[in-house]
Amino acid sequence: MTQATCILIGAPVDSGKRRAGCLMGPDAYRTAGLAGALEELGHRVEDRGNLAPAPHGPEAEDDPIFQHQRTIGWTQALTGAAEAAMADGLPIFLGGDHALSLGSVAGAAAHARRVGRPLFVLWLDAHSDYHTPRSSTSGNLHGTPLAYVTGRPGFDGFPPVPAPVAPDNICIIGLRSVDAAEREALQASAIHRHDMREIDETGIARPLAAFLDRVAAADGLLHVSLDVDFLDPAVAPAVGTTVPGGATVREAHLVMEMLHDSGRMTSLDLVELNPFLDERGRTAQLMVDLAASALGRRVFDRPTRAYD
Repeated sequence: MTQATCILIGAPVDSGKRRAGCLMGPDAYRTAGLAGALEELGHRVEDRGNLAPAPHGPEAEDDPIFQHQRTIGWTQALTGAAEAAMADGLPIFLGGDHALSLGSVAGAAAHARRVGRPLFVLWLDAHSDYHTPRSSTSGNLHGTPLAYVTGRPGFDGFPPVPAPVAPDNICIIGLRSVDAAEREALQASAIHRHDMREIDETGIARPLAAFLDRVAAADGLLHVSLDVDFLDPAVAPAVGTTVPGGATVREAHLVMEMLHDSGRMTSLDLVELNPFLDERGRTAQLMVDLAASALGRRVFDRPTRAYD
């Protein structure tokens, strides 16, 4: 990847789940030095500030879906912002919970259709996020983005997806918490999925390399969505959906380094950071370091950090 224009878009989305705190995420990334880390790598950085949700209807008292209307407003705002930013550079969406990806991926897909190239999505997450509002038992919309962007029904009131992503163009890595309804839906889909047992047995490089080869063969655009809970909570505690047994720091950096080597990443989500749950900013700093790896920082360039 050559020098890029990295467009930072704050998305303080906190409507996708009930545990508050992700709205502080965008400023935590800024405080942890994301812009400076990217500038040190030779990239131009443009910070477009924080988005606000589009005007939306009032919440219905009997709606089982948490903050349904507000998430619709966020999805509309993020879809437009993502499509516009894709034309100008490489947008990095600073979350915010994973409900922001309903809009960021939809906007990236709309841009991909406009330029006549397929969109691929790499989902780095402990969860598959393939519920619909109808299948979700929790009513939390941060568990629905992949269902929405692939065009599954059940998203009443949400804007139509302008260019649904082909399930075969999606790869999930890091799975270790999938409920029965999602498992059944995933098994019936063409989504590529790799759980932590497979990673333990064969390593993380093999499935990622195969997916990146497919992106390259199709000359596709690649949206990467990095959830804090992809990482093991021992190294990344600042997330409300901790699941033990996640990726190590080294595995996560390998993924990012391979993404940079491929030269295929065209947009990036950094999601589910809850600074309220962090320990002296260590999770925010790790996420910044991973973003830097995806954009060219090499092993010998990595700073040594102390947290005491």
